[in-house]
Amino acid sequence: MIDAMKTLRKSESRGGADHGWLKARHSFSFAGYFDPRHMGFRSLRVINEDRVAPGAGFPMHAHRDMEILTWMLAGELEHRDSLGNGSVIRVGELQYMCAGTGVRHSEFNHSNTAGVHLLQIWILPDGPARAPRHEQRDFRLALARNDWILLASGTGSEGSITIHQDACVWALKADDDLLRTRELGSRRGAWIQCARGSIEVQGTILSAGDALCIEGEREIQFRGARESEILYFDLA
Repeated sequence: MIDAMKTLRKSESRGGADHGWLKARHSFSFAGYFDPRHMGFRSLRVINEDRVAPGAGFPMHAHRDMEILTWMLAGELEHRDSLGNGSVIRVGELQYMCAGTGVRHSEFNHSNTAGVHLLQIWILPDGPARAPRHEQRDFRLALARNDWILLASGTGSEGSITIHQDACVWALKADDDLLRTRELGSRRGAWIQCARGSIEVQGTILSAGDALCIEGEREIQFRGARESEILYFDLA
């Protein structure tokens, strides 16, 4: 049995970068930000909160050996990759890319007038590199129910995108005050990322950009406020 542990990662304590066209905050070490205390949590390796200026973006670049998720918070992002895929990702949609043996892609702000706000998430795969794969799914109608929505999982259950890891990524959007709970397995860990608004988790208040890491607790209680949104990672 793992002893109960709860660690708060405040928004302002994250690493960051300002490239003019891109303003980024890094929950874990990434690119020019390195902190040996924050190298990831279990299989969760990257959570970057990115804001991209109108008409700007990431030119074609390569990835491999990583499960990459893009969750939109505002604006529209145009995706193209070396597999021949092209799409526009909108708020409430999740894009998944298995980088696997290698893939090249670009991501650009689809608008010349409005900014883009997104979370880029990297999860370590559970085995050797697989063939690259791209998938995109719309969760907007499900989010309107103000309850837990399974976005991605190792099993692909409940209409989620299948990823190569024993991990579940849940979203919860609250338009009213709410009380929700989640069960956490005895050998699993939870990372809770507040994307917008504020929410109380096990007595700790999280504001936008804050995160809470939890291990060793069987039930996690959430009290949300109006117009709040979180991502909940349940990790082996």
